[in-house]
Amino acid sequence: MRAMLVSFASYDLWLDWRHFKDWLACQFIDYEPGIHISQVQMQSGLTGINTLRIYNPIKQGMDHDPDGTFIRAWVPELQDVLNDFIHEPWTMPELIQTATGCQIGVDYPLPIVDHREAVKYARGRFTELRQREDYSDASRRVLKRHGSRKGGRRRAAKRSAQSNNPQTELDFAS
Repeated sequence: MRAMLVSFASYDLWLDWRHFKDWLACQFIDYEPGIHISQVQMQSGLTGINTLRIYNPIKQGMDHDPDGTFIRAWVPELQDVLNDFIHEPWTMPELIQTATGCQIGVDYPLPIVDHREAVKYARGRFTELRQREDYSDASRRVLKRHGSRKGGRRRAAKRSAQSNNPQTELDFAS
């Protein structure tokens, strides 16, 4: 959910991460100062070493709250909205809006941004940035300074050592 919030702020609303990082930190009951800023920067696409992680809030809702239980608990205006419209209430026909007591634009706001258009714009801007001459050098500097120090050989050696460990195997014959 944190990643989706940052994704929406950064890519849908095109907000500078520095304008919402502190407010967002105050919303988390498990805020960890040591990782918050770097995670917000990474999720906002600033590090240049990660794939852009752009989440679709509607898809996330459908995947993680298919019946709208969470939505109905936290958005009382949508309490009586049918499951068919709970993730996109602005698509309800007028008759259903009247029947559910939820007039879109009155009781519940219209979408503030078109997700598809916003993401198309954000991807285009990041594509432009990543094609600049200085991008590769800057990205390498970030990776060198902040990237994982674990080498491929270490991980392979660790896996090999674990596979020879009798405690990691089930030997039912003995």
